[in-house]
Amino acid sequence: MSKGHQYIGVNDANTVHVNSVDQSDRKVPINLRQSGRTPVEMLISTRVRKSPYWHLAHQAGCWRATVYNRMYHPRGYVKPEDGGAMVEYDALVNHVTMWNVAVERQIQVKGPDAEAFVDYVITRDATKIKPMHGKYVILCNEDGGILNDPVLLRISEDEFWFSLSDSDLEFWLRGVNIAKQFNVSIAEIDVAPVQIQGPKSEDLMADLLGDEVRSIPYYGLMAGKVGGRDVIVSQTGFTGEKGYEIYLRDATLYAEDMWNAVLAAGKKHNLMVIAPAHHRRIAAGILSWGQDIDQETLPFQCNLAYQVPRNKAADYIGKAALEAARAKIEAGNPPFKLKMVGISFGGLPITDYAPDFWLIAKPGGDEAVGYVSSPWYSPELETNIALAWVPVEMTDSGTALEVWLPDEYTQGLPSNRIAGQVRDVPFRPSVNPNAREVAKTRGLDYAD
Repeated sequence: MSKGHQYIGVNDANTVHVNSVDQSDRKVPINLRQSGRTPVEMLISTRVRKSPYWHLAHQAGCWRATVYNRMYHPRGYVKPEDGGAMVEYDALVNHVTMWNVAVERQIQVKGPDAEAFVDYVITRDATKIKPMHGKYVILCNEDGGILNDPVLLRISEDEFWFSLSDSDLEFWLRGVNIAKQFNVSIAEIDVAPVQIQGPKSEDLMADLLGDEVRSIPYYGLMAGKVGGRDVIVSQTGFTGEKGYEIYLRDATLYAEDMWNAVLAAGKKHNLMVIAPAHHRRIAAGILSWGQDIDQETLPFQCNLAYQVPRNKAADYIGKAALEAARAKIEAGNPPFKLKMVGISFGGLPITDYAPDFWLIAKPGGDEAVGYVSSPWYSPELETNIALAWVPVEMTDSGTALEVWLPDEYTQGLPSNRIAGQVRDVPFRPSVNPNAREVAKTRGLDYAD
């Protein structure tokens, strides 16, 4: 298994946690045991919630799922023997796709103090978000750790929706307001989104909602009807491609009406129902909470410094800790050991989800110093790419490293140690660049 080196082999009888990766700044270290794939059957029971689209995803061919926000989340429609996720990728980059992302639970904050409350719990300035517009935001705890990185939709002057990533933010928001007593109501609402992503998404959405949808700006919102049912549409997505999200109101009642209307309109555009395209979001540098970041991650560690404005006068949760962290960084004494980078590396094409955080070493080194959090193969770049965590001193673009891959991706190669290098993120330009990308192309400090 080790092919003549000290790589800790997958499924070794004495698999141990890797202590050489410096995680001394964390209370709960990332589990770096290389335990490999474990064939299990996911139990479908009432312990985990089914979304309004769960049965429709099954009808569309969903054959596997994970759990996200305590809800079953489709993660595959095309079987591996038929080309697997790379077939789904082809549909995304060449045609148009629909994803069941009802796991993005919608937490509504509504009332006279809605703006003030939201401004207190996010790092960005909520007062600058106009009604019927949205922003990608982060919420931090008192230590500056990222609790969630949702899309925030402002439906009206006094109503916001947090479209959640994978952590249960409703309880946090309610707890904050028990102490602060803003005049707002906070609750999950019966709204479930699907994503419509790919180069033909605009034409499909125009067929569903009329040409008005073509004028929605990035992160703009529009109210309309799909399948005769009320929706909010945003020009957003998890890919960097052109795309939209359809937020269906009263989704428990009307899931079939909206879903089937999209399928019918999508036929002439080669619409395909697929799982979220992690291969494309990695290329765009889009993070996945719980996989790439968590509540012990500072925004300055993971390319989210632009989410911490220097000029927001109002107080917010985590502000003091984040300002102190930034001061340490600027003084050359960062309060963390590892930092996120993009990397490219060889080996056989990675065309499925990784079961472990694969280890990273310095070239020729005998000990791991970092780890891969999100890997995939990029057909455009013709190489494996990933988001990864490495020591601060290894973050410069072009820095050489080694990725220790499991045998399934090194068959026929002389070693599991695969050469790689640090790369700029995003790996290729996005159709819909985020604020960090825009600032970078303009030569600006996106920490401002």
